[in-house]
Amino acid sequence: MHLPVSGVACRPAASRLIVRHRTGEAGVDYGDKLFWLSVVIQRKYAQICAEFDLTPSQATLICAVRNEPRQMADLAASLGMTKNALSQLVDRTARRELVGRSSSAQDRRVVMLSATPTGKVLGDAIFAEVAKRLPEIARNLDAGDQRDFERVATAIVDTSDLSAPTSNQPITP
Repeated sequence: MHLPVSGVACRPAASRLIVRHRTGEAGVDYGDKLFWLSVVIQRKYAQICAEFDLTPSQATLICAVRNEPRQMADLAASLGMTKNALSQLVDRTARRELVGRSSSAQDRRVVMLSATPTGKVLGDAIFAEVAKRLPEIARNLDAGDQRDFERVATAIVDTSDLSAPTSNQPITP
């Protein structure tokens, strides 16, 4: 039996966990709160991506290369993906004529990824929509808490090393 919880079907044990989390019952620790925050962010991001008929991985790829070409190896490291997984993602996105590959002018062995003109327009639109709507996750906070949330989120991103994966286990989309 699956019970809907905020538009998500989940098993009864999981729904009890979500309900316990939402009611502030004792035993929910900081790590658990961060886990659920990541779920909230991912769900909102996925909703936005779906409105553009893209997977979150495709939208992330397009946004990452929308302003300038990036080396495929560097992009894979930044996104925490294997080169093979990124290559498959690029293949799927390139079939839609949103990104393209080329060789580096400096080293022909280096593969560069860039947005096509259509991909650039779409990437800019996705980026603008995310910037506009993702802050909605804090809409129930008072104005001071919203400013604090923005400040802390900015500090976390600004002090994070996004140039390489945080573990030796790259993710696959």
